[in-house]
Amino acid sequence: MMNNWLSVLKQWQSSSVSVLAGPILILLILVMMVLPLPPFILDLLFTFNISLAVMVLLVAMFTRQPLDFAAFPAVLLFSTLLRLGLNVASTRVVLMRGHEGPDAAGRVIEAFGHFLVGGNFTVGLIVFIILVIINFVVITKGAGRIAEVGARFTLDAMPGKQMAIDADLNAGLIGEDDARQRRQEVAQEAEFYGAMDGASKFVRGDAIAGLLIMIINVVGGLIVGLAQHQLSVGEAAHVYTVLTVGDGLVAQIPALIISTAAGVVVSRVATEQDVGQQLVGQLFNNPRVMYITAGILAAMGLVPNMPHLAFLFLAALLASIGWFLGQQQQKEAAQEQVNEVLEQSEIQQQSTEASWDDVHFTEPLGLEVGYRLIPMVDHHQDGELLNRIRSLRKKFASEVGFLPPVVHIRDNLELKPNGYRILLHGAEIASGEIMVDQWLAIDPGEVMTDITGTPTTDPAFGLPAYWIAEDLREEAQIAGYTVVDASTVLATHINHILHRYSAQLLGRAEVQKLVELAERELPKLVEELIPKEVSLGTLQQVLRGLLAEEVPIRDMRTILEALAQGATQQGPLKQNGQSSPSVNELLSVVRQALGRVILQQWFPGQSEAHVIGLDAQLEQVLTQALNNSGALEPGLAQTLAQDTQQAIAHQEANGQPPVLVVTAALRPALAQFLRAQFHQLVVLAIDEIPEDRMIQVDYVVGQQPEAGQ
Repeated sequence: MMNNWLSVLKQWQSSSVSVLAGPILILLILVMMVLPLPPFILDLLFTFNISLAVMVLLVAMFTRQPLDFAAFPAVLLFSTLLRLGLNVASTRVVLMRGHEGPDAAGRVIEAFGHFLVGGNFTVGLIVFIILVIINFVVITKGAGRIAEVGARFTLDAMPGKQMAIDADLNAGLIGEDDARQRRQEVAQEAEFYGAMDGASKFVRGDAIAGLLIMIINVVGGLIVGLAQHQLSVGEAAHVYTVLTVGDGLVAQIPALIISTAAGVVVSRVATEQDVGQQLVGQLFNNPRVMYITAGILAAMGLVPNMPHLAFLFLAALLASIGWFLGQQQQKEAAQEQVNEVLEQSEIQQQSTEASWDDVHFTEPLGLEVGYRLIPMVDHHQDGELLNRIRSLRKKFASEVGFLPPVVHIRDNLELKPNGYRILLHGAEIASGEIMVDQWLAIDPGEVMTDITGTPTTDPAFGLPAYWIAEDLREEAQIAGYTVVDASTVLATHINHILHRYSAQLLGRAEVQKLVELAERELPKLVEELIPKEVSLGTLQQVLRGLLAEEVPIRDMRTILEALAQGATQQGPLKQNGQSSPSVNELLSVVRQALGRVILQQWFPGQSEAHVIGLDAQLEQVLTQALNNSGALEPGLAQTLAQDTQQAIAHQEANGQPPVLVVTAALRPALAQFLRAQFHQLVVLAIDEIPEDRMIQVDYVVGQQPEAGQ
């Protein structure tokens, strides 16, 4: 239905019928001035007048160039004549039929005379006079002055604009058609401001005429009421004054709207935005203005006897707007920096031919952060996380035995503002979200008191936690929470990732560095072993096998001597047709040599190690299954996993590390199978335990635990 009306309107605008709109409007004004109109027709015309005024104001608000509403001076003239014609028609009806009742002149006049001012003609007179003063003294006078100055400056600038157009035409920058169009626009602009200067006089005259018409109507109503209808002075004054006030208000309000539209048209600066966009974009553009205004309002709201709710509510609203604007501007600034970098890189790529220098390998270890975390990793802003990562790499090197790759940090606007993700060879392996200005209160498992904060999870170990404000830090520590700042949270997560993926971070380059360091202290051993007996690739696989099960490789002397012993016992690498020892065989020899270090890592300072054992019958079944098919049956694998899970829970409940001791033949296969499901489980071979260390089997996998265990 709406589409049909729009199509009809477009056809009417393009047809010859629209040419008759002006004459029809003039004829309508003349009819209103000459012929008496019934109240119903007056209601329609008053409603049309109000809607026309609102429509003109909205069109003026949404124009971007003055010439977009070039018909405004003519619209101003016709709307003024329409309003004056309505005043004549309504005056006739009020004086002729005012004695019949308040609705004698129509429902619109009655509504404005009774509902808007409560039937009190004194209030109505005051409101009417105020509207006239606002229209005449403020809006109309200001708009007229702006139109006068605008017309003067436009006429003075015309020769310069014409010369600029001729210069562009002579220089070949524009064509003849473009020059003709620009000359026409310059002429239309001058005519527009000149017409607006003259049309503003209609508005001022309309305001004066409205005031005079009201006085004449009041006096004439008293004369008609007293002389012709024998009304008392009070009755005549009340009836005709209320109707006159209603008539004046219903005419003066559209006049005020039209005057406002005239002021909007002549006072705006021509840009690519309409008035509404200019107001919002320039008033609400600086967060500091919002914060200062909010502070002033809040201070005023705290003054005694002030309306506290209104002031504090507006202060909070403005502060919220300022915070939102600040976040938007910060995000836009970060996006602009990224765009500038991308543009510069694109320009450089376009200006130079492609070469092998354009090929970039993926970094082994990377960290991407959201834009709110940039200050933590920016060395220009003294980012604290950079120093923490350097310390982490040093600590990792001293504990594990090799220097991990550099953590390459970059921002990623596709992430959440507080989000980050850790990459291993370009693939995401961990992610999280931290609050820069808050503290993380981690529940170690024994806290019984709740605190106020945002529930979350520790990204490194998955423990329940809360993001809390800084003023709640001491309260959380007293309650038993472990409280750390945002940079510590991220640094701990990176440290956890370094240890968990240490085997994948040990590349060929790192192994070569380890060999060079060992060659300084053990030149003969390295010369005899590498690469004669053990290749660099085999050494890398052995070291990775140790790191995969969290065995440090600091003791390179023991590792190399064990490899030399294992390679000698098993035979040289592919010499005289003999097969070389497998990586698993060499790894078993090295683990046995590092047995004391491995056991000390999980049972430090304990004379007796409490471990998990394997039932003899289950051990025999597993050995047969692995020897026959090399894999476990699904049912057996499920049973083994369930029993192992119960054993881990039993050890953790008793405060013991989950260490499973099996035979050397089963250890590689069980370690690979079980650690894929239970990363915290440690699988040791019985040969790896030194003879002087005592072990106590607390739980046997494959055997039901006794009561009380």
